[in-house]
Amino acid sequence: MQDCAFRHWLDANAEAIDRGLCEPQQVLAQIAESQLLRVGVDPAVGGTGGQVTNAVEAIAAIASRSLAAAFVCWGQRAFIEYLLHSPNQPLRERLLPRLLTGELAGATGLSNAMKFLSGIEALQVRGRPAADGWHLEGRLHWVTNLRKSGFVVAAAIEDEAGGAPFVLAIPSDAQGLERSDDLQLMGLQSSNTAALAFHQVPLARDWLLHENAREFLPRVRPAFLALQCGMAIGLARRALEEVQAHLHGRASFLDEARQVLSERLENTVSELKQGLLEGRFQQQPAALFKLRITLAECAADAVQLELQASGGKAYLSEYGEGFARRWRESAFVPIVTPSLVQLRAELQRQAGAA
Repeated sequence: MQDCAFRHWLDANAEAIDRGLCEPQQVLAQIAESQLLRVGVDPAVGGTGGQVTNAVEAIAAIASRSLAAAFVCWGQRAFIEYLLHSPNQPLRERLLPRLLTGELAGATGLSNAMKFLSGIEALQVRGRPAADGWHLEGRLHWVTNLRKSGFVVAAAIEDEAGGAPFVLAIPSDAQGLERSDDLQLMGLQSSNTAALAFHQVPLARDWLLHENAREFLPRVRPAFLALQCGMAIGLARRALEEVQAHLHGRASFLDEARQVLSERLENTVSELKQGLLEGRFQQQPAALFKLRITLAECAADAVQLELQASGGKAYLSEYGEGFARRWRESAFVPIVTPSLVQLRAELQRQAGAA
């Protein structure tokens, strides 16, 4: 992360962001100002170039200082990725500039859809065809980056007429769309995470991201999951840096463990990047699931190692505030959708079907 001002802002506000004491609107504004949302986006549409692997590293850099801020960045950047893959060019031209500047918040409401794709869960929003679009009914129970000043959320919709499920972008000012109060989380509280209820929401066809969710979701799933992996990567790297700082260069079994874990982490990151650049995760999602599981385990192991390296100091409020936050953050990594339990269940199902 090259933006020194943004690094300093994250360091100064990480605890406040985690505890909900930071105005959520500021989080996305600061991320956008750092230009990190433009990483991995073609300069022809307002980006700074590079690949989606560069965007993974951008999220990892944020997560090393604040997982809550990285969570917000993931939601925004994932929605941007959906637009980049959508055949709806007018919609992309209308929304993308405001998403890149942070003027508009983008929410990736496709967690339910990704579970649907693996046969884990039914779609939670239904669409009844109308003259120029649909009327939507249903609920999304957990969505991040629902900024109160305005957002657009992606959702996969079950077609009540019996057609293929499709994917929509739904603006916050749509009639009948109800946002709950922010969910009371154990951490990550300044992330504008809430539930959405759809009460016969009318939406025109020009908000269509893709007419077939079963085609679109496998295409965007590699980026959806890889960008999510950036959170685990950044957290693990920061915890390992803290281990090294606590050891003060002393040779010990803890330092050996740190080196082994660091090597495992970076080898997994390299595999993730290679698979993304080769495009093989579209046809081999199980390989991506396994990497996501490994990275989550690396984050948990790294934070545990940080605890051992810092000893009782970690339990003192004066010294252990950053560690306590990372401990809470590491508890979130395995449960963010798709959770490790869901991924392992899907891998087991695939193995049984083989």
